[in-house]
Amino acid sequence: MEPKQVSGILSILLGLIFIIFPIFSSGLVSIIIGVSLLFVGVATIISDFSALNVLIGILAIIFGLLFIFRIDALSFLLGLQFYIIGIILILLGIVGLFSGKNFSKLASILIIILGIIAFILGGLSVKNPLYVAILIGIVLIIQGISLFISE
Repeated sequence: MEPKQVSGILSILLGLIFIIFPIFSSGLVSIIIGVSLLFVGVATIISDFSALNVLIGILAIIFGLLFIFRIDALSFLLGLQFYIIGIILILLGIVGLFSGKNFSKLASILIIILGIIAFILGGLSVKNPLYVAILIGIVLIIQGISLFISE
């Protein structure tokens, strides 16, 4: 079996877990977001050692650690996580647009768009956090099917 097919099967299984066990999934999302924020924070600080990048990087690292170690997997906090991710992504995109050193303009615009999408997911998860877990599950299943049937 090819690596893409194995990845596809794992993605489908993970998607099903997100749909079947949405509360467990929100805890998993909290940990994944926390680890992602840690990497974003470190990468932001390393990429350009300016005061604004260091500030954004430190904020990302602090929130990353909070999401990993201190915030419970309570469903109403999932929206807060998406809002914080959205703010950090939008700030990174804006800094990338105006700094011009290490970011391309297209990448900066895409980062801003991802920040806006994170805000939308935050709004959905505040109304009903199960929507986000189910949405993530559906996306994982679609991605898994795409990986499995691609050549």
